[in-house]
Amino acid sequence: MGQPAVIIPEKIYFKIGEVCDLVGVQAHVLRYWETEFPMLSPQKNRSGQRSYRRRDVEIALRIKELLYDELFTIAGAKKKLQTELREATKLKIVHPEPKDADYPRPVEPQSLFDNETEIGDIDFDDASESPQQRYGSTTLSSEKREALKSLAAQLLELREMLKTDQTREAEQHLRNY
Repeated sequence: MGQPAVIIPEKIYFKIGEVCDLVGVQAHVLRYWETEFPMLSPQKNRSGQRSYRRRDVEIALRIKELLYDELFTIAGAKKKLQTELREATKLKIVHPEPKDADYPRPVEPQSLFDNETEIGDIDFDDASESPQQRYGSTTLSSEKREALKSLAAQLLELREMLKTDQTREAEQHLRNY
Protein backbone atom coordinates (compact mmCIF):
# COMPACT_ATOMS: atom_id res chain seq x y z
CA MET A 1 0.00 0.00 0.00
CA GLY A 2 3.04 2.24 -0.42
CA GLN A 3 2.62 5.69 -1.89
CA PRO A 4 4.52 6.68 -5.03
CA ALA A 5 7.60 8.78 -4.40
CA VAL A 6 6.89 12.51 -4.26
CA ILE A 7 9.30 14.84 -6.00
CA ILE A 8 9.71 17.98 -3.95
CA PRO A 9 10.58 21.00 -6.14
CA GLU A 10 13.90 22.76 -5.53
CA LYS A 11 12.50 25.74 -3.63
CA ILE A 12 13.34 27.35 -0.34
CA TYR A 13 9.81 28.05 0.85
CA PHE A 14 6.43 26.52 0.05
CA LYS A 15 2.97 27.96 0.65
CA ILE A 16 0.41 25.84 2.45
CA GLY A 17 -1.47 25.12 -0.79
CA GLU A 18 1.69 23.80 -2.43
CA VAL A 19 2.38 21.55 0.55
CA CYS A 20 -1.22 20.29 0.47
CA ASP A 21 -0.78 19.33 -3.18
CA LEU A 22 2.55 17.59 -2.53
CA VAL A 23 1.37 15.70 0.56
CA GLY A 24 -2.15 15.03 -0.69
CA VAL A 25 -4.09 16.36 2.30
CA GLN A 26 -6.23 19.42 2.90
CA ALA A 27 -4.97 22.56 4.64
CA HIS A 28 -6.93 21.95 7.84
CA VAL A 29 -5.20 18.57 8.16
CA LEU A 30 -1.76 20.19 7.91
CA ARG A 31 -2.74 22.82 10.47
CA TYR A 32 -3.96 20.07 12.81
CA TRP A 33 -0.72 18.14 12.37
CA GLU A 34 1.19 21.29 13.36
CA THR A 35 -0.62 21.24 16.72
CA GLU A 36 0.09 17.55 17.28
CA PHE A 37 3.63 17.24 15.91
CA PRO A 38 5.96 19.93 17.28
CA MET A 39 8.62 19.01 14.72
CA LEU A 40 6.28 20.26 11.97
CA SER A 41 6.61 23.99 12.51
CA PRO A 42 6.46 26.22 9.47
CA GLN A 43 7.55 29.81 9.81
CA LYS A 44 4.95 32.52 9.54
CA ASN A 45 5.52 35.77 7.73
CA ARG A 46 4.34 39.17 8.98
CA SER A 47 0.86 38.62 7.60
CA GLY A 48 0.61 35.23 9.33
CA GLN A 49 0.93 33.08 6.20
CA ARG A 50 2.76 29.81 6.69
CA SER A 51 6.08 29.30 4.90
CA TYR A 52 7.09 25.66 4.86
CA ARG A 53 10.71 24.71 4.32
CA ARG A 54 11.76 21.56 2.47
CA ARG A 55 12.32 19.82 5.83
CA ASP A 56 8.72 20.61 6.85
CA VAL A 57 7.43 19.08 3.61
CA GLU A 58 9.51 15.94 4.22
CA ILE A 59 8.17 15.68 7.77
CA ALA A 60 4.57 16.14 6.57
CA LEU A 61 5.09 13.38 4.00
CA ARG A 62 6.46 11.09 6.72
CA ILE A 63 3.54 11.91 9.04
CA LYS A 64 1.10 11.01 6.30
CA GLU A 65 2.94 7.74 5.66
CA LEU A 66 2.87 6.84 9.36
CA LEU A 67 -0.82 7.69 9.79
CA TYR A 68 -2.30 6.55 6.50
CA ASP A 69 -0.04 3.72 5.29
CA GLU A 70 1.41 2.26 8.48
CA LEU A 71 -1.81 3.00 10.44
CA PHE A 72 -0.15 4.52 13.51
CA THR A 73 -2.25 6.50 15.96
CA ILE A 74 -1.36 10.18 16.40
CA ALA A 75 0.51 9.36 19.63
CA GLY A 76 2.30 6.41 18.05
CA ALA A 77 3.26 8.40 14.95
CA LYS A 78 4.56 11.22 17.14
CA LYS A 79 6.79 8.81 19.12
CA LYS A 80 8.01 7.05 15.99
CA LEU A 81 8.81 10.35 14.25
CA GLN A 82 10.63 11.70 17.30
CA THR A 83 12.72 8.52 17.45
CA GLU A 84 13.51 8.70 13.73
CA LEU A 85 14.51 12.36 13.94
CA ARG A 86 16.66 11.70 17.01
CA GLU A 87 18.39 8.79 15.25
CA ALA A 88 18.93 10.88 12.13
CA THR A 89 20.76 13.55 14.13
CA LYS A 90 23.00 10.90 15.73
CA LEU A 91 24.12 9.54 12.37
CA LYS A 92 27.27 11.20 11.16
CA ILE A 93 28.97 10.32 7.93
CA VAL A 94 32.73 10.33 8.27
CA HIS A 95 34.76 11.02 5.15
CA PRO A 96 38.50 10.60 4.81
CA GLU A 97 40.55 13.78 5.02
CA PRO A 98 40.44 15.49 1.61
CA LYS A 99 43.54 16.71 -0.14
CA ASP A 100 43.91 20.46 -0.67
CA ALA A 101 43.68 19.90 -4.42
CA ASP A 102 40.13 18.56 -3.97
CA TYR A 103 38.84 22.04 -3.15
CA PRO A 104 38.57 25.10 -5.36
CA ARG A 105 40.36 28.26 -4.33
CA PRO A 106 38.38 30.30 -1.80
CA VAL A 107 36.33 33.18 -3.14
CA GLU A 108 36.47 36.60 -1.54
CA PRO A 109 33.34 36.93 0.62
CA GLN A 110 30.93 39.74 -0.15
CA SER A 111 28.06 41.18 1.76
CA LEU A 112 24.56 40.47 0.53
CA PHE A 113 24.20 44.17 -0.20
CA ASP A 114 27.59 44.92 -1.81
CA ASN A 115 26.18 45.26 -5.28
CA GLU A 116 22.94 45.07 -7.18
CA THR A 117 23.53 41.87 -9.12
CA GLU A 118 20.59 40.50 -11.04
CA ILE A 119 20.40 36.88 -12.18
CA GLY A 120 20.52 38.05 -15.79
CA ASP A 121 23.85 39.78 -15.07
CA ILE A 122 25.53 36.53 -14.06
CA ASP A 123 27.30 34.82 -16.93
CA PHE A 124 27.97 31.25 -15.92
CA ASP A 125 29.72 30.47 -19.19
CA ASP A 126 32.17 33.38 -19.37
CA ALA A 127 34.93 33.85 -16.85
CA SER A 128 38.40 35.38 -16.85
CA GLU A 129 39.84 31.92 -16.44
CA SER A 130 38.48 28.57 -17.50
CA PRO A 131 37.08 26.08 -14.96
CA GLN A 132 40.11 23.89 -15.68
CA GLN A 133 42.44 26.74 -14.76
CA ARG A 134 40.43 27.67 -11.70
CA TYR A 135 39.45 24.26 -10.33
CA GLY A 136 41.77 21.81 -12.02
CA SER A 137 40.01 19.26 -14.20
CA THR A 138 36.54 19.94 -12.73
CA THR A 139 33.88 20.97 -15.25
CA LEU A 140 30.18 21.48 -14.75
CA SER A 141 27.59 19.41 -16.52
CA SER A 142 24.62 21.25 -17.96
CA GLU A 143 22.48 19.76 -15.17
CA LYS A 144 24.81 21.13 -12.47
CA ARG A 145 25.00 24.47 -14.28
CA GLU A 146 21.17 24.71 -14.26
CA ALA A 147 21.11 23.77 -10.57
CA LEU A 148 23.59 26.57 -9.84
CA LYS A 149 21.54 29.05 -11.84
CA SER A 150 18.45 28.03 -9.86
CA LEU A 151 20.34 28.37 -6.58
CA ALA A 152 21.67 31.78 -7.60
CA ALA A 153 18.16 32.96 -8.45
CA GLN A 154 16.87 31.76 -5.08
CA LEU A 155 19.73 33.47 -3.24
CA LEU A 156 19.06 36.72 -5.05
CA GLU A 157 15.38 36.39 -4.18
CA LEU A 158 16.31 35.89 -0.52
CA ARG A 159 18.59 38.92 -0.65
CA GLU A 160 15.71 41.02 -1.95
CA MET A 161 13.45 39.68 0.80
CA LEU A 162 16.07 40.60 3.41
CA LYS A 163 16.53 44.08 1.94
CA THR A 164 12.76 44.60 1.94
CA ASP A 165 12.52 43.45 5.57
CA GLN A 166 15.40 45.74 6.56
CA THR A 167 13.68 48.67 4.86
CA ARG A 168 10.39 47.91 6.61
CA GLU A 169 12.11 47.59 9.98
CA ALA A 170 13.94 50.88 9.47
CA GLU A 171 10.70 52.63 8.48
CA GLN A 172 8.93 51.13 11.51
CA HIS A 173 11.78 52.23 13.73
CA LEU A 174 11.56 55.78 12.39
CA ARG A 175 7.77 55.84 12.86
CA ASN A 176 8.19 54.84 16.51
CA TYR A 177 10.38 57.89 17.19
